[in-house]
Amino acid sequence: MKRITLFAGHYGSGKTSIAVSWAKHLKKQGFNVAIVDLDIVNPYFRTKDSEKELEDAGIELICSEYANTNLDAPALPKEIYTAINDREKHLVIDVGGDDRGAVALGRYTPDILEENSFEMLFVANCYRPLTKTAEDALEIMREIEQASHLPFTAIVNNSNIGDATTSDEVKSSQDFIENLSKLSGLPVYMTTAVSPVYETIKNDYSDIFKIELQDKYYKIN
Repeated sequence: MKRITLFAGHYGSGKTSIAVSWAKHLKKQGFNVAIVDLDIVNPYFRTKDSEKELEDAGIELICSEYANTNLDAPALPKEIYTAINDREKHLVIDVGGDDRGAVALGRYTPDILEENSFEMLFVANCYRPLTKTAEDALEIMREIEQASHLPFTAIVNNSNIGDATTSDEVKSSQDFIENLSKLSGLPVYMTTAVSPVYETIKNDYSDIFKIELQDKYYKIN
């Protein structure tokens, strides 16, 4: 398993819920885990919204001091460099949406590439307006790579329509994700689902990963 896992993708693709769920998954495997909130684009769904549950799980949260405030400042803590270079710690990084958010990642790319123990995962949702086709998703993928100077290594299929998602939506997304995999030359790392959808399809997919939506999601939907 690679030491650093980065989740990036189109704005609103669901990166934060996956990043938080993945950090908790790693912690349950016995790893020393920290999660970095690099999302300086989306003010609504932030890793910091899960601060209490991450703390309870023993997971270190590293984020801007301005997260969840009215200040829109791309100030990032120096602790990110420390965490990236701490070879004893597994790191999960929630990258900002699209190429704008990926710019912040660029300053850490040389350190990440030097160790070369990372997975850069493109989170794809075919039910989002700007990623309805594999070709559209590939374009966004390339823009993020160019902005961050870090190549994607695999794809996460997070195709959903929120709390109205059923197993049919997940199954219907397979042609999209297989086409994206073919066009990009990258494997599908995992397919995500929330309960109860996860329970109905877990035996149909070898790469299925159960995620939990943030409490904030339920409060505004």
